[in-house]
Amino acid sequence: MKMNVMKNGIRIMAVLMIASAIAGIATAEGEDNQSTVDAWKGLGAGIAVGLAAFGAGYSQANIGAAAVGMLAEDDSKFGAAIIFTALPESIVILGLLPLFI
Repeated sequence: MKMNVMKNGIRIMAVLMIASAIAGIATAEGEDNQSTVDAWKGLGAGIAVGLAAFGAGYSQANIGAAAVGMLAEDDSKFGAAIIFTALPESIVILGLLPLFI
């Protein structure tokens, strides 16, 4: 079941990336070269944020399940569970950097 969800997610992401690339090129056609460059910059930033968020969510699912199991056995490890669960969020923050560059 988990593998089917993963495959469907990858298919949807691929279709959306292709569609956004086509839309970015279509809006840039017939305009000057700078708008084409801006369209590709926007597309690159969108792909960076999307893939970073997808990777963080995928890793956070496994980490969260392990953290809940760890807390079920020993309540004193709550701090470690929170830290390990929050670590993948930094990946999304780093993925947002291309938006500001």
